[in-house]
Amino acid sequence: MEITVKEIKKLRDRTSVGLMDCKKALKEAKGDMDEAVQILRKKGIAKAEKKAERKASEGIIYSYIHPGAKLGVLLELSCETDFVARNDKFSDLAKKIAMHIAATDPLALDKESLGPEIVEQEKEVYTEQAEKAGKPEKIISKIVEGRLNKFYEENCLLNQPLVMDEDITIEQMINDAVMSFGENIFISRYTRYKIGELNEE
Repeated sequence: MEITVKEIKKLRDRTSVGLMDCKKALKEAKGDMDEAVQILRKKGIAKAEKKAERKASEGIIYSYIHPGAKLGVLLELSCETDFVARNDKFSDLAKKIAMHIAATDPLALDKESLGPEIVEQEKEVYTEQAEKAGKPEKIISKIVEGRLNKFYEENCLLNQPLVMDEDITIEQMINDAVMSFGENIFISRYTRYKIGELNEE
């Protein structure tokens, strides 16, 4: 089928991906815009994984202070080149992540960063709940796994849906940026401050 320039530009506006990649995705999706977005996101994840081992010694420290000056976030967002670090879209990405952290107060960056004692405690709670509910023993492990995944989604930054757009997770948003900029991008560290709360980090 024929893919129009207007459709290609629309997809590029949504994803910030190159025109040729947008055209290929639309052809693969047979003109379905939402399907093309998903195709590009999947390719972005693959590219992000390939680039993840590359050194990223550039980046920015982004500070966000919530209106009222009682809540703030410091975020270190890393990339490979100073050229990308100085890009307005890179700063916008950092801003979205910092605002999201301010709103959600995640327990950890990802599930690997959670303390093992936290994961074990959650497993025990979910197992006990399933047993008390009379669930068959053979499906309890699947129930626990499903509830743990939900716990990660709610408490781990990379797994969380973006507060400004719940159709995309923080990890997907970063992967989209990796595909757009063509280099490794990741969150090195972050700290959330709130008046009256001691920060243990």
